[in-house]
Amino acid sequence: MNRKIFETCVTFFNRNTSARYALHFIYKVLPIIVFVTYPAMLLRVFLFAPAELPKLVAVPLCVLVGVSLLRIIVNEKRPYERYGQPSVFHKETKGKSFPSRHTASAFIIAMALLYFDPTWGILGLITALLIEISRILAGAHYIHDVVASMVISIVVGWIFFFVL
Repeated sequence: MNRKIFETCVTFFNRNTSARYALHFIYKVLPIIVFVTYPAMLLRVFLFAPAELPKLVAVPLCVLVGVSLLRIIVNEKRPYERYGQPSVFHKETKGKSFPSRHTASAFIIAMALLYFDPTWGILGLITALLIEISRILAGAHYIHDVVASMVISIVVGWIFFFVL
């Protein structure tokens, strides 16, 4: 994302109330739904397939820790820092743009859902994709931040949930 695209997105959402409201829902509410769905899935696993519980806890936890460490190591500036203009929702976090922890978490949870219940997994992947797009449109992350997060989560999820 270059300065022109960043400024175009921010301007568009600041001028269009309906679009801003829709983006706000995706940006703020969908992650909450994902993060409430995950413990609900774990409870269901605990009740009906307890042997799967360690894997369904450990793999997402490892992705979250790994992505968090990578963010600290890389410590890339966020678009609104680099371009000197507030993001759509006026975040003030400094650095740690790469990779996107929201995107990585949403995708690894979707992969866990896919492993345990394919229907919920597909809904989870669609939701994760919407979260990914919202992080870019809101100006909180660059495209490479969210794409890297998605790839990390899908590859790790595929290997640990479906191959091993």
